[in-house]
Amino acid sequence: MTDAPDPPAGTDTVDFGYARVARHEKASHVRAVFDSVAGRYDIMNDLMSFGVHRLWKRFTLGQARLRPGQAALDVAGGTGDLALGLARQVGEQGLVVLSDINASMLGHGRDRLLDAGVTSPVRYAVANAEHLPFRDSAFDCVTIGFGLRNVTDKDAALRSLYRVLKPGGQLLILEFSKPVLPLLSRVYDAYSFSALPALGKLVANDSASYRYLAESIRMFPDQETLKGMMQAAGFEGTRHHNLSGGIVALHQGWRY
Repeated sequence: MTDAPDPPAGTDTVDFGYARVARHEKASHVRAVFDSVAGRYDIMNDLMSFGVHRLWKRFTLGQARLRPGQAALDVAGGTGDLALGLARQVGEQGLVVLSDINASMLGHGRDRLLDAGVTSPVRYAVANAEHLPFRDSAFDCVTIGFGLRNVTDKDAALRSLYRVLKPGGQLLILEFSKPVLPLLSRVYDAYSFSALPALGKLVANDSASYRYLAESIRMFPDQETLKGMMQAAGFEGTRHHNLSGGIVALHQGWRY
C-alpha cells in the first residue's frame, strides 16, 4: 500500500486514517489495504493482539445466542472467524452469509471455512455494508467485527444493517474503541504507532497498511458516540461491553 494522495481543493472528503481522501475514493483505498494484507491477515491478528482477538470474538459469539435453524449475516467478515462460530450455532437447518467488500479477504474466508469442514449453511457475498444486497428483515442476527471503522458512511451502514434484521433481531458490532484508563491509553498509543507498523513491515512487508489501521482506530467514534449513532439508525436496547479495558468494545442493539 502507498499513502493516499491529497484530493483536489474543494473535493468532498472523508477520513482515511489521519489523511483526507475524496469520499468516492475511500472504498478503493480501503480495498487496497486489505488486498495487501489478506494473505497475512490471520497471523497478523494473532501477533498484534497476542491472540486475545480470539477471546473477543468468542465473547461476541456468546452474545449472539442463535438457535438452530436461524439466519445470520457476518458483514465485513474477512477470513470468517465470526461466520464459523455463527454456522455452528445455527446448524445444518440454518443459514449464515459471510460478506465482505473485498474479494481477496472473502476468498480467504471461504477457503478457511472449507478447510474447517464447513460447507453448509454458509453462503458468500461481495457486498458493501452501506448498501447490503439482501431483502428486508432477512436475518435474526447481524455481526460486524473490526469492519465498521473502514466504512465510508457509517450512518448509512447502520441503517442498512438495521434494514436487513428481522423484528427482534440483534446487531453485534465488535470494534476497537477508546481505553477507559489514561495509562492504558498512553501505552496502547505507543504500541499502535510504533510496534504495529514495524510488525507489518516484518511479517507482511507493508508498514503503511498497518499505520493506516492504527490511525483508523483513533478516528473511530468512542463508545457513547457509537451507541448514539446506533440509536439514530433505529436500534433499541443499545448497550456496550468494554473488553480489555476498552481497547475493544462490543456494541449490541435490537430491531423491535
